[in-house]
Amino acid sequence: MQQSLNPWITSPAADSAAEEVPKTHVPPAAVISAPLRGMVEPDAADRLGRRTVSGSAALWITGAHGGAGESRIAELLDGARIADHCWPVLQDGNKPRVLLVCRADMRGLTAARNALTQWVSGAAPELDLLGLAVLADAPGKTPKALRDFAALVGGGAPRFWTLPWVEAWRHGDSTTPPAREYQRFITDVAALATDTTPSTSN
Repeated sequence: MQQSLNPWITSPAADSAAEEVPKTHVPPAAVISAPLRGMVEPDAADRLGRRTVSGSAALWITGAHGGAGESRIAELLDGARIADHCWPVLQDGNKPRVLLVCRADMRGLTAARNALTQWVSGAAPELDLLGLAVLADAPGKTPKALRDFAALVGGGAPRFWTLPWVEAWRHGDSTTPPAREYQRFITDVAALATDTTPSTSN
């Protein structure tokens, strides 16, 4: 029986013995990598605002809602600054690189979905959206319904990371978490934030 290719994979897997291991792991780009014509923008109440920011940053972190964890993520990434809960607009007219952040609860994921709908409809300001990072909202395993919804929401971003709960943060320990998911995330985002390849995003 002939096996069909997975439609989410753009090319068939190569022989692993002959394939070189990349220096950094970057999640594959999703189908949606830039705003799409014909997408309906969300209601005004569901959109993120715009904020003119001063200074520069290698990456701007935008929380989709209050308590999204953007300050914590900005602490982990060199050259990152928070844009609070707004799309950043640079004073010099350049296109900012942005990472959207939310929590893995229903409120957070819904806010991220609205922000991504705003971006993909072209209603957000001109920016280079790197992807969406979803931070666990509680210790333990995320319920399946929320994991499924997170995967659905993440499919609307150019790239998508899910990050586990870090108990040490509750106790004021702000050191970089040793969890493999965070180390990989930091490496991924650092590579994307310093990539000089022209972006196709908005």
